[in-house]
Parts: sequence; structure tokens; C-alpha cells
Amino acid sequence: MPEKDQIATTPKPVSAAVKWLLRPLVRFLIAKGMGLPALIEILKQVYVDVAMTEFSTEGKKPTDSGINILTGVHRKDVKRLRTKRDRSPQAPRSVSIGGQMVARWVSSPETTDGKGRPLALPRQAESPGQPSFDRLVAGISTDVRPRAVLDEWLRLGIAHLDKEGRVVLNQLAFVPQKGLEEKAFYFGRNIHDHLAAAAYNLMGEGNPQLERSVHYSALTPESAATLAEAAERAGMDALLNINRLAIDLAARDKGKENATRRINFGLYFYKGGATLKDVARESDDSET
Repeated sequence: MPEKDQIATTPKPVSAAVKWLLRPLVRFLIAKGMGLPALIEILKQVYVDVAMTEFSTEGKKPTDSGINILTGVHRKDVKRLRTKRDRSPQAPRSVSIGGQMVARWVSSPETTDGKGRPLALPRQAESPGQPSFDRLVAGISTDVRPRAVLDEWLRLGIAHLDKEGRVVLNQLAFVPQKGLEEKAFYFGRNIHDHLAAAAYNLMGEGNPQLERSVHYSALTPESAATLAEAAERAGMDALLNINRLAIDLAARDKGKENATRRINFGLYFYKGGATLKDVARESDDSET
């Protein structure tokens, strides 16, 4: 089917939503030097992989012709790409260890103050049993040197040293300020999970998953800044509460045969100038 015909048969609300959600992604790709041909090659591979893994019938993988009909990817490309599996990206070691460390740091009574805020930790304990950065690392992994973790955190902007040489978290979460590999991993994982939840709800195949937002327009920059600060406070409280509960449940579920699920509870706050109505009007104008 010609591309124009495929677009015409797609429900207009769906095509409008896809255009809208692709705008920030395309802006990012252009900024990083990825043009349309590279993106098309990636899309072909993803289309083929999804068709093979999620649209099989009676346990049988679709044929090349079947995938061509399902996806519109040319048969010669299907034949070339069906042997390339679309595996989930592995978390960088700094993310794997760092995320666990911060989760424990902000949830343990011995490393937080009376208000639940993370304490500045000495690099090494002055007495047995005293909390320290080195002890926190050892509680996660004995295969990595605490000094190596600290150097990486300082490089990524996760933490800094205060005047007394103690390690201080810059954020109440593992949020790299630098490091393309680490930021790209979270970029892919978090947006994938958010989009997966939204797409699941849109297809209506089961009980809706949590996917909510509060949105207002026609606000001054000062009001937007006030809301950003309020969202930061409320959001971090929610994340910390879920984190504490998740740590307890993960410890309880350790070793169970049916402990096969993963969860991702996140939050975001966006402030900008354009509205969905503006973009919709631009699209309507371009079609006339």
C-alpha cells in the first residue's frame, strides 16, 4: 500500500498524536546528528522484531511475506533483518551499582536525617558500624573499589565533596548530570516504559496502568517556576516513599520463583511555550 494511502487509513487522532510525540525525539536526533536514513533503518529493524516476537500466530513466527504485510517493510529487508534481535540495552555498570546505592542511601534510617534527607557520608567509617560511603559501596558489591565509584560519581555530577571531605548527594536520585552513556540509558528506559504504559492503555487490552498528568496553559514564567518547585518537592516525596516500600518488598521476594516482574515509577515536569492546539493548527494549515 502506498505511504499516502497508509497515512490516510490511520485514524487521524492516532497520526496526530504520533506526530506530536515524535517532535522532541526528532529535535534530539537532529541535534545529535542522526538523520532520517539512520532512523528509518532502526525503525525497519524494530518493526521486524516486534512483528516476529509479538504477532506470531499459534506459536509460529510469521513468514517474510507475513511480516511484509504486517509492517510494510520490504521482503528483502525483512530477510536481512529478521536474524538481528532487538535486545534490551544493558545498564552501564555505573548505573547498575549507582542506582542501588542511591536507593539505599535515601531510604536507610542510618544514612538519612529525621526528615528523611540523605546525610553527608564520610568516605571511611571512623568506628565499626558507622555509616560511610565505602560501607555503602561494599553493601552493594565487593567487586568494585569505593574510590573508583566515587571518582565516577564526581565525574557524572551525582555527588560532590564538602569542606570536610564527606560525600554529598547532589540529587535524591541517581541522576547523572554528565555522561552520555548513562543519560542515554535512562532516556531510553524511562521513555520506553512511559510510552509502553500509555500505549497499553490506548489499546484497551486490560486494566489501565497508572499514567496521569496535571496540565495547565496560559501561565506566566513566574507561575511555571512556582509549579516546577512544587512538583519537585511532591514528586521526590512520592519517589522516596515508593523506593522504601520497593526495597522492603524486593528483600521479601528474593529467591521466589515467581519474582519475575519489574516496575518503573517515574515523574516528569515540562514547561514550554507551544501547546498541542498550536501544533494541531500548524498541521491543519499545512494540509490546506
